[in-house]
Amino acid sequence: MNPDLRSIWQRMQGLGLAALAHANRHSAYIPIENGHWPELSILQAAHAAELLIKARIAQEHPLLVFEDLPKPKADDAPLNVKRLFEDGKTIQWSDLPQRLWAATGTRLPNVEAFREFGRLRNGVQHFAPPSGTDAGALTLKFVFEVIDPFIHGAWGLCAVDYDEDHEPYLYFVGALVSHEILFHVSSEAAACFNDWDVEWDKVPAAYRNEMHRRVSAALEVR
Repeated sequence: MNPDLRSIWQRMQGLGLAALAHANRHSAYIPIENGHWPELSILQAAHAAELLIKARIAQEHPLLVFEDLPKPKADDAPLNVKRLFEDGKTIQWSDLPQRLWAATGTRLPNVEAFREFGRLRNGVQHFAPPSGTDAGALTLKFVFEVIDPFIHGAWGLCAVDYDEDHEPYLYFVGALVSHEILFHVSSEAAACFNDWDVEWDKVPAAYRNEMHRRVSAALEVR
């Protein structure tokens, strides 16, 4: 295998995590300069999911993310990134869960939510979100029902750690708690627990207790 191909999965992962941070930022904050932040968060979260799933597949073998591969040329040169960029075709969104399972043995969490979000993404980018849709809330739900458990299982990562705010966790966690979204807690997030902008006395007891349990568990592994 061409050595340049071995690092493809790391590039995909890095770009996917950057897209995730962008999606989290645009889903959880009130837009000031750009009123399309909530809709953009849907596009960014879908992009993040696609890249991260493909990264995990490519971690097994870089060519597993391709549906069509370049054909050999007369010069018999090894396949390289340039040829893949020009002539390769990667697998489609709808095929990602099956390819992930076949390549890694991992079943994507909440597959139906993944497929439904793909339909929502297509609607938003070609038309508009359905009337009355809270686009930001839908993005957060998708991120923490699908992406968060996936990247945690694959690499031990937590989606809550990816936010473009200069004060990590302070406001973003508050948005998650206000929607009663359960999320994996990293040791870094747990260490900032006292800085979370959350009024716990206004949160349902069952949700509060579960999140406190997750924080305590994360602190134990620091």
